[in-house]
Amino acid sequence: MENPLENLKRYNVKLASASPRRRELLGMLGIEFEVMRGIEVEESYPSTIALDYVPEYLARKKAAAYALQASPDDLIITADTVVILGGEVLGKPKSDEDARLMLKLMSNRVHQVVTGVAVVADGEIHSLSASTFVEFAPLTEEEIIWYVDQYRPLDKAGSYGIQEWIGAVGVNRIDGSFYNVMGLPVHRLYTILKSL
Repeated sequence: MENPLENLKRYNVKLASASPRRRELLGMLGIEFEVMRGIEVEESYPSTIALDYVPEYLARKKAAAYALQASPDDLIITADTVVILGGEVLGKPKSDEDARLMLKLMSNRVHQVVTGVAVVADGEIHSLSASTFVEFAPLTEEEIIWYVDQYRPLDKAGSYGIQEWIGAVGVNRIDGSFYNVMGLPVHRLYTILKSL
């Protein structure tokens, strides 16, 4: 029996992300790929776009930059994740103090995690957004400090990884894809890849 993504055999599949979580999640699809690095793309966006479109906008912006270097046989995947709380985008924290503040803000509240994904193939950019709502239980100051000290979540939007200790002890409920919160909505990406 063939992998349902046998159609990708004609491409050099490349993941343009340094995230070990995205690498792990893409690997779940059972396809061969390599990790691309090296292009710095400014993560700015117009203030006029809807907050839940920001990650898809940034993923497309990254995809366009990588597409300039792509060969015709390349299939390039880019992604961006943000946390939205109270009408504001929470990106990656700039310091431990910033991380603790973000987690304090999210304690006992529901926030939205949105991941935008873009796929460059055959000279076109295909993109999508996936959204998940996450409800945190009340977090004590001691729990927040301990988590930030132990797990160093400075490379994560919203200052946390749901697959880590904080997800096990602090998340009450999620509405949507767990993998989306980790950083790659694999189920939605699969539909794009399958259609190529």
